[in-house]
Order: sequence, then C-alpha cells, then structure tokens
Amino acid sequence: MIPILSSDEMRRADAAAVARRGQGTLVRDAGTAVGLEAKRLLGSCYAKRVAVLVGPGLNGADGRVSARWLHERGAHVDVIDVAAQPATLAGYDLIIDAAFGLGCSRPYVAPKVGTTPVLAVDLPSGVDADSGRVLGEPMAAQVTIALGALKHAHLTGESASYVGELRFAGLGIVKDFNDGLVEDDDLAMFVRTGRDDHKWDHAVHALVGSTLMPGAAELVVRGALAGGASMIRLRSREPIAASVAIPPEVVHETGDVVDARCRVVVAGPGVGRDGVQWLGDHLDGVRVPVVLDADGLDVALLERCANRPVPWVLTPHEGEFARLTGSPIPPNRIEAVRALARETGCVVLLKGPTTVISDAHGTVRVVRSGTSALATAGTGDVLSGLISASIARGHDPLSASALSAHLHGLAGSRHAPYPSASDVARNVALLVAELVTHN
Repeated sequence: MIPILSSDEMRRADAAAVARRGQGTLVRDAGTAVGLEAKRLLGSCYAKRVAVLVGPGLNGADGRVSARWLHERGAHVDVIDVAAQPATLAGYDLIIDAAFGLGCSRPYVAPKVGTTPVLAVDLPSGVDADSGRVLGEPMAAQVTIALGALKHAHLTGESASYVGELRFAGLGIVKDFNDGLVEDDDLAMFVRTGRDDHKWDHAVHALVGSTLMPGAAELVVRGALAGGASMIRLRSREPIAASVAIPPEVVHETGDVVDARCRVVVAGPGVGRDGVQWLGDHLDGVRVPVVLDADGLDVALLERCANRPVPWVLTPHEGEFARLTGSPIPPNRIEAVRALARETGCVVLLKGPTTVISDAHGTVRVVRSGTSALATAGTGDVLSGLISASIARGHDPLSASALSAHLHGLAGSRHAPYPSASDVARNVALLVAELVTHN
C-alpha cells in the first residue's frame, strides 16, 4: 500500500528522515528519482532540451539535482528560477515543474507551455496539498511524481485534473502511516482459507431482489460466490426463483429472520425504494456486519438500526451519497467520505473511478483500479456481494471494502471498454483463482 499523508504528516516524516539520513542525501535521492522519470518520458536524454523551473524550497533543490543528472546524460538543460520565469516556455522537449510543492499556500501563475509535456515534482505547482484547491493557474502535468507519500491533492479536488499520470517514489521516507492507496500486491491477503473450514464459517445472508428487479439478486450472489462465500441464504422481497438464473448453490429463504449462523448480511440491491420498511424489519437486531447498497442506502433505515454492535458498510455512488448527506459531494471527496463515516459510525465506500473508503475513525483507503467502464448497471451489485464474502472470510469491514473494490476494478478493466456486470463477476472469480495459484 502506498502511504497517503497530510501536509503536516509529510513534514514530520521528512524531518524524521532528515534526522536519520541527512537532508543532502534525501535531496539527492529525490532529484535522481525525478531525473529517472524524466528519462522515461524523453526516451533518450541525448540532445533533448529540458527546462527545469525551480523555486526557493526543497522542490527547487530536487529540481536542480535532476537538472544536473539530465545534463550529465547529454541533455541541454535550462534551470529557470521561478522569480524570473518568462510568461511562456517554448522550444523544449520536456518541462520539469519544481517551483512549489507541499508548501504552496498562495496563488501561482505558471508560464504557458503549449503542448510541451510537463513533469511535476511531488505536486503541480499552485495547488493546495490537503484540500486539492487550485491556487492560481498551475501547469497541467503529463506526469506527477509523488515523493515520499501521496497527498490528497493527487487524488481528490480540482487539483486531480492537473496531476496526469501519477507515479510514486517512496525514497524510504515514510515509516508509519494510517491512510493508503491500495496496490495489486495488497491482494495477496485477499484469499483466506483454513484446513478445518465449514460451510457456515463464511456464510452470507442476502436480502436482495424483487419481482421488478430480480437480476440484482443474481449479481449480488454471483459476486459473493466469486469472493469466497461458502453458503448463501437468499431472501428476496418477492419470489424471483423463476425469473433469473440464481446459482444452484444458493438456498432460497422464506422466513423473516436473518439466519444467525451467517457471518454477514448484504442488503438493498433490487428491493426497490419502497422496500426500506421490509429491509428494516429484517435488519432490526442483526448483530453481524451488514453491507448496505442501492435501495438500502436510506437515512431512515440507518436511524432505525442505529444500535449496531458492529460497523456496517455503506457503498453509495455519487447520487446515493448526496441522498444520504442531503447535499452534493464537495470537491474534496476524501474529507466528505470521512465525515459521513464518522457521522454514521459505518465504513463508507464512495464508488467512482477513484473510490474512497473510510471507517468511523477516519482511516482512509483509496482505490484507483476502477475505470469509467464500470459505470454499467449491476456492477455495484457485484461489488456489494464481493465485499460481503470478504467480510465472511474474516477481513474487517474496512479491509474487505478496500481489497474488494480494487479486485472489482481489475475485473472490470479486463473487459474494457464495455464490460457487463456478469463479465465483472466472472472476472472476479478468475482473478481470485489466480491469487490462490500465485500465493
């Protein structure tokens, strides 16, 4: 997982790293990382023209080291102090933006660069690291290389559109962190099995589907089966057995009580907006985690079931998030998700190309494996089933949500540009099989 730090946390981490290794070493390592990234963009350094825009702080120092590194490899490099920057930079193969980074707190107007590619050092100059607000007129980067840790501005707010491709150089700076960006390697912990497993050990109860929306039930249970649910008890609002191809492994329930042997409940998809009372009747008094999605994302239901002994998981898209909060999502999605998680006492997963997850304590996970290809009917149903299976397999709700969202995004990308929800469910199962094989 790649650390995500606030500006204050990053300053403390930098100070600790300087105490361990010395500032000169850190600047050398950072500047070398920038030089290597510039070489990747240029292909070859020889005879290429590079402008390095430098400021008075550590970002500028990193930029100067990268300038020397590129010059030593044959590039023609102009180092331009931001205090004397021209209105336009032209005739270059690459521009390195090392003007202002973490400490930028006032408007900055960057030179006009036309179509010349820009490599931003740590952050595009002229954005607020914590809020993602744009301060002035930054250069839009083709690539931003984050140093030490990611910052909120890389992932959320207006600034995210200026970042371009996000690259990362850890440089051994950050030792401890709470918030993180999920990586492919983190999926090694997704699969959990035990030699003495019993079918009830990882059982899921699903309160999903209705006569009008039977497909939601099928997609939820397929997501849960792909994620490792060993038993699924399905209770739909009305009979649906003849409407869709529910897998034969699924047991259809007819009672009004959630089976106490199940480790988790997934509820909401396909029950209809008028099904909230029905959901409440079943969820009132449930003492295991609940994954609540779609029609179940209702303020009245959360209030009715407020005495939750364990955290629930809410998985809204933007419209559902606005319905829960009563207002549109602000630019800083990370803080918005944190606020709703604290208010509800739930783990909140806000779906999107960048998915943000927070628990009630404010610990955040970010997932960027998703794409707009997942904006297809039913893919969210697959995700809610997948999360429920991961919880049933023993992951805490925050980890289950983050790992499942990353796996779900990878599954969608395998069928780009237009995967169906059924494609995503099948690809999840294939990816889980690969994880078992490789680990």
